[in-house]
Amino acid sequence: MPPVKYQRGEMVMGRWPGSSLYYEVKVLGFDSKSESYTVIYKDGTELELMEQDIKSTAGFLSRSRSRSRSPGRRRSGSRSPSRTTRGSSRKSTALGAYFWLLFLPAWVLFMILQGDLEDPSLVNAPPPLPSLDSLWDYQSFGFVVLWIVFQALLYILPVGKLSEGMPLRTGERLKYRTNGFFALMVTALAVAIAVHEGVDLTYVYNNFLQLAVAAFLISVLLSCYCYGHSRNANSEQLALGGNSGNVAYDFFKGRELNPRIKNFDLKFFCEMRPGLIGWCLINFAMAVTEMKLHNLDSPSCSMILVNLFQLLYVLDGLWNEEAILTTMDLMHDGFGFMLAFGDLVWVPFTYTLQAFYLVNHPNPLSPPAAAAIVLLKLIGFYIFRKSNSEKNTFRKNPSDSKLSCMRTIPTATGKSLLTSGWWGVVRHPNYLGDLIMALSWSLPCGFSHILPWYYMIYFIILLVHRESRDMSECKRKYGSAWDEYCQTVPYRIIPWVY
Repeated sequence: MPPVKYQRGEMVMGRWPGSSLYYEVKVLGFDSKSESYTVIYKDGTELELMEQDIKSTAGFLSRSRSRSRSPGRRRSGSRSPSRTTRGSSRKSTALGAYFWLLFLPAWVLFMILQGDLEDPSLVNAPPPLPSLDSLWDYQSFGFVVLWIVFQALLYILPVGKLSEGMPLRTGERLKYRTNGFFALMVTALAVAIAVHEGVDLTYVYNNFLQLAVAAFLISVLLSCYCYGHSRNANSEQLALGGNSGNVAYDFFKGRELNPRIKNFDLKFFCEMRPGLIGWCLINFAMAVTEMKLHNLDSPSCSMILVNLFQLLYVLDGLWNEEAILTTMDLMHDGFGFMLAFGDLVWVPFTYTLQAFYLVNHPNPLSPPAAAAIVLLKLIGFYIFRKSNSEKNTFRKNPSDSKLSCMRTIPTATGKSLLTSGWWGVVRHPNYLGDLIMALSWSLPCGFSHILPWYYMIYFIILLVHRESRDMSECKRKYGSAWDEYCQTVPYRIIPWVY
């Protein structure tokens, strides 16, 4: 094992990738396999540098140190924006957090109330606000608690693979029980038994609003617990983006990266279990309600397509559950209200709006139209799965024999950028596949109202924002190598669109 020249916690000067400029960084750890140091810059950028890219601070003049505090200075030619606008930045992030804390629950409430109308047109007067008494139901709250506890019990069962997450700043790799597909199968069996015993699933449709409010309250309680739990966490356990010192912002973004109760990982559990599997259960309940409401022997073709398409999406996610360990949510984002609300409320109660809409707004489909929509879904799913498989294989083991024919661009961090396969067609082929699938989910609902197209519209906005964030992060991380990558793969999400 080579000697470690720089110690953890030591302040040194690190070369910015693709340049000859050095900035003050803090050493977070040393990887003996790659013989690289993990360092963090003052603007929060975290990189892996080789020993030749690091120098002792003693060799630099104080003036040089003051001029090289952040990579952002080299780009702007002025003092770092994080220093000059610190006061206004904190104020704006706090206001933004307050806005989302109020807006997100209100928006879900509005969407559910709108979908319950006979004519859910956005040009009409907004639906009347329900009374506070009608929002709260003890039975609905109990059902949501029971659902989460049931999924938690399935999660902790010693069934399935015990997978390792990506290395943390400390070099530690947490372990996760990836048995989501097993949990889905057991849940399907339990639901089938419950229906056979006379459980009426139309309760989900008739109490959709009350169930959503119950899930919202649980997400708030969970977020409060995680925020309190983070107060006892050490600095290395905190997320870089959720530790601003502003209570509202940190509560929203999440302070702790991986809050756990012993080995029970709260973020991983919520990301993959109660919301995703609940999404399938709610869709199935909407299909049962449509049959009973319209005296049908089977669900409509539109309802069947929406159920099958979204079930395939969830099945794929749970079958490839290990892949989520390489996503930004798991690797970088803290677990706070944003993710808790998204997992427990946003996913199960807004992604099901197509099925919720079809209960009272049937849309007959001709066989050719249905076949075309199915073909579109299969194309989107193929692009989505193929590109994600390429990405996950490359991230886990760039030297995998399956990738021997793939082209890459080396970077100063020691990592490479994939420019082959679907990743040589567009920069985000997984987003392209996702977008095509989202289109296939909305088409069965027709064009009478914009409500069932909500997911498509929301997803476009989300992907544009995420793509912009990815571009900024990759530019900071890979420097000139990213410029070369953008020239090699000029198209962003959709081919022929820059």
